[in-house]
Amino acid sequence: MAFSKVLIFAMTIVVLAIVRPSEAALDAHYYDRSCPAAEKIILETVRNATLYDPKVPARLLRMFFHDCFIRGCDASILLDSTWSNQAEKDGPPNISVRSFYVIEDAKRKLEKACPRTVSCADVIAIAARDVVTLSGGPYWSVLKGRKDGTISRANETRNLPAPTFNVSQLIQSFAARGLSVKDMVTLSGGHTIGFSHCSSFESRLQNFSKLHDIDPSMNYEFAQTLKRKCPRSSNRGKNAGTVLDSTSSVFDNVYYKQILSGKGVFGSDQALLGDSRTKWIVETFARDQKAFFREFAASMVKLGNFGVKETGQVRVNTRFVN
Repeated sequence: MAFSKVLIFAMTIVVLAIVRPSEAALDAHYYDRSCPAAEKIILETVRNATLYDPKVPARLLRMFFHDCFIRGCDASILLDSTWSNQAEKDGPPNISVRSFYVIEDAKRKLEKACPRTVSCADVIAIAARDVVTLSGGPYWSVLKGRKDGTISRANETRNLPAPTFNVSQLIQSFAARGLSVKDMVTLSGGHTIGFSHCSSFESRLQNFSKLHDIDPSMNYEFAQTLKRKCPRSSNRGKNAGTVLDSTSSVFDNVYYKQILSGKGVFGSDQALLGDSRTKWIVETFARDQKAFFREFAASMVKLGNFGVKETGQVRVNTRFVN
């Protein structure tokens, strides 16, 4: 991980929550008195985990997205399944999230320093910011004060945007969370770090349609490379797949440059270039990384405000309700 490339943009973004009526605004200084060391504890935990496992940044960023998209940012993704209920973390789209141990480790340390104070939902939000910054991306002030949810259902993960979505489906999915078209294209840029298993994109590589074997929006040489990584054979490794851009450990704008070259891994990524509502945003971010960073920070704050609960609990254990 190129920590020397860390770019910290001093943009203290103070944004009030734009959420459903019964929900609360957040505060960047929420823990200043009750747990002043909270962000330092989380940062050190995330940094150490990232040094040990370079896949941690992508997984924690995905965790934040998937958590917020289901019931709002309430850490419901952390709850374990029970004999009578399959939880979100065991829903098909979340099988690859993993790295729950990082949040658990940070929470254990926080409980020692400030018992029953920092919510699991805030830990996820802060950790998501930290992995972006540690990977070379922007810094923003995380608004805090979320409460933790008590309900987690695997069947609700079907509401997550799929890698096969077209632009209209993406716009509808993000709009349901109070996010604009620009927010959608911006947050899709989170794919600049990470990895995907073959199952999320291999339908683009063969038997795509009656007229085309390969998705015609995909660069042909790139498609052949992906085919070699995802052979149609019984001996293909369960972890077969590809990184989502050529600099997958660095948070940058290469994701958008690859889309311009027909090298978006997901159909939903490449679709952004083929629609006039989103094409101009892709082109803007491909040529202006600072603009992407600025918008990404703002959109992360906006997403982090979705579904915030005014009442609820601060879980002592990430995996169980109190």
